Amino acid sequence: MSDRHISQHFETLAIHAGNTADPLTGAVVPPIYQVSTYKQDGVGGLRGGYEYSRSANPTRTALEENLAALEGGRRGLAFASGLAAEDCLLRTLLSPGDHVVIPNDAYGGTFRLFAKVVARWGVEWSVADTSDPAAVRAATTPKTKVVWVETPSNPLLGITDIAAVAQVARDAGARLVVDNTFATPYLQQPLSLGADVVVHSLTKYMGGHSDVVGGALIVGDAELGEELAFHQNAMGAVAGPFDSWLVLRGTKTLPVRMDRHSENAVKVADMLTRHARVTRVLYPGLPDHPGHEVAVKQMRAFGGMVSFQVEGGEEAAVEVCNRARVFTLGESLGGVESLIEHPGRMTHASAAGSALEVPGDLVRLSVGIENADDLLEDLQQALG
Repeated sequence: MSDRHISQHFETLAIHAGNTADPLTGAVVPPIYQVSTYKQDGVGGLRGGYEYSRSANPTRTALEENLAALEGGRRGLAFASGLAAEDCLLRTLLSPGDHVVIPNDAYGGTFRLFAKVVARWGVEWSVADTSDPAAVRAATTPKTKVVWVETPSNPLLGITDIAAVAQVARDAGARLVVDNTFATPYLQQPLSLGADVVVHSLTKYMGGHSDVVGGALIVGDAELGEELAFHQNAMGAVAGPFDSWLVLRGTKTLPVRMDRHSENAVKVADMLTRHARVTRVLYPGLPDHPGHEVAVKQMRAFGGMVSFQVEGGEEAAVEVCNRARVFTLGESLGGVESLIEHPGRMTHASAAGSALEVPGDLVRLSVGIENADDLLEDLQQALG
């Protein structure tokens, strides 16, 4: 029986999908196949289809099967980083002269990839507020091949109605790509809502321990999966076996971690809404968030990311970041430890001067799984 049929329950799939016991020893955790090449049983006689670890590696295969099961997809592919996954996807789907619609609120590295790299080989892009399907429709052209969405978005926590924008993309003859890094497949499954491709930075919640860098693509169409696998092998930016093992370890505890991240984030967001120095709190779990109703419809819970704006402008926001003690000042997100950062000067500096520039008074939190009271006390002292 395949892993896909072990259970329909996410928590069971997270532990068992792709995690077949080692046939040699019975080890319940897949081994780290730290190997570059494989002995063949005669020319072309491959054992299990393995010949060279750029093309395939058993530890990476285990992770890819796990990712496909968790997202409800047909094929998963693991990469050296989230941006490596995005690069492979764009070079597979696009040709010079094609057009892409990107969000007006997106990860700075994604914006840099479009604006500074992909544009140089003749791909055009335009920006739209993806929380408004009509704005996405207005941004499409006869050359549009991809509509790109982050939901929740980074760093303003915008929410996009995936099913509605999927229809817009279909009407335009384009594919819908959803970056599901903030939500994870435990909280949201874009393929079931009409997306064509799901993108992950595995570095974040999927790995969950700030000790690995990785990326992934998951698709529901087997033919597209084969195309992506060809380009992945041709380009070579694959996840190594130890990195794959670390992420596979992380996905086993994803449900319990995301429950705690979400519970803590709700408490943090609630406290921030009542703080005198906070002018705005961005969290889709708040009833007054403009995307709250859509988030309720398509998410299990609202995740561990919270952003907020402070009175006093950019310098005040930077000072809040510097004063935090339990929240570690650092880039990235999704680890068990809480992080704080200033997007304008850190993760989103590449978007300065563009339509994706973030407010200077913005602070972004990755709320960890520590005791919530300690987190609240730290933020209160940091805000002063």
